[in-house]
Amino acid sequence: MNSSKQFFKMFTAQIKMMCREKQVWFWNIFFPVILMVLFMIIFGGGSGDSFKAKIAVADPQPNTTSGMLLEQLRQIPVFEFKEELPVSKEQGTEWVEKQDIDALIVLPASEDAATMQLIVNKEDEKGAAAQAISGILDKFIQQANLAAVGATPTFSMTMDSVSSGADDLSYEDFLLTGMIGLSVAQGGLFGMVDLVEMRRRGLMKRLRMTPAKMGLYGLAGMLVRLMLGIIQIVILSLIGVFGFGASLHVNVFSLVIAFFAGGLVFNAMGYLFSSFSKTIEAYMGMANIASMLMMFLSGVFFPLETLPEWLQPVTQILPLTYFVDGMRDGLIYASGVSSVSFWIGMGIMLLWGVVSFLVGSQVYKAKSIASAR
Repeated sequence: MNSSKQFFKMFTAQIKMMCREKQVWFWNIFFPVILMVLFMIIFGGGSGDSFKAKIAVADPQPNTTSGMLLEQLRQIPVFEFKEELPVSKEQGTEWVEKQDIDALIVLPASEDAATMQLIVNKEDEKGAAAQAISGILDKFIQQANLAAVGATPTFSMTMDSVSSGADDLSYEDFLLTGMIGLSVAQGGLFGMVDLVEMRRRGLMKRLRMTPAKMGLYGLAGMLVRLMLGIIQIVILSLIGVFGFGASLHVNVFSLVIAFFAGGLVFNAMGYLFSSFSKTIEAYMGMANIASMLMMFLSGVFFPLETLPEWLQPVTQILPLTYFVDGMRDGLIYASGVSSVSFWIGMGIMLLWGVVSFLVGSQVYKAKSIASAR
């Protein structure tokens, strides 16, 4: 049998093997889809709505100062008052405790008093709503102080944002591309489970004794997993674009380079895991640990800058960090292959791939020699 026919039969056989492995389909197709949909709904579904904070105001002893501050607070559009009129501090505190409102603002008790009190629920003290209300109230007080002394603000600040990609980038785009990177990586990490089963049943040893070329077998398996990666990209992109309004701005060259580099690297890591595993359970355990760690430390769901500073150096050595960046470059940022950081990331990824493949090959070789003795 010539090489082309042998390769085709191996390719067909591996597709059938992949279809029989339910765990592979779950981790490569259903799990990324479920995870992406959940995160899109939780964090992306209401991104178009303006922020509103439900508050109440307590005015213990109405006076000229508190009346002026109350009127100015009513002009802040993000504040939604539970009651139009001021309430007692006790009533407002009870609402905060029951989480009926986000915060209670207590106005100064006299014209000479200079302190406003903000009361929030301790459970939500570090939450986004409490932090936003605190920031708004702090700016409000600064403006009130300037007005009290008759000072006219000299400086002001405007904020704008730019991107190497399009201007319509959103969290949906960020999450979609992160999930695409994660799903392709999991395709490699979990895709070598068939090698463990073949070795356990002695099929690998029998295959070596036949005229079959092991190199063609490995190449066929690689193409099957890359084909699965393309299916993942298409399915997740369709769900993200048509289901949640994500926007893609594709740079073909960087996308193709990142995709093939990531496919090779994570397949090599899966090959490494299979070399150490005697059972499918052991293999899936190692793949799950690696996947879960990289999932939350590689910028799949949130920007790396939001992680603690002591943890950020760890993210710089993980291959998924650079793979996700590469996929985002090819799908939304479209900065192209001229970026130096892009090639540095690809280099670090390939280093992971080379080391994983060499170590895995040595382990397989050592086991083969040991079994022949």
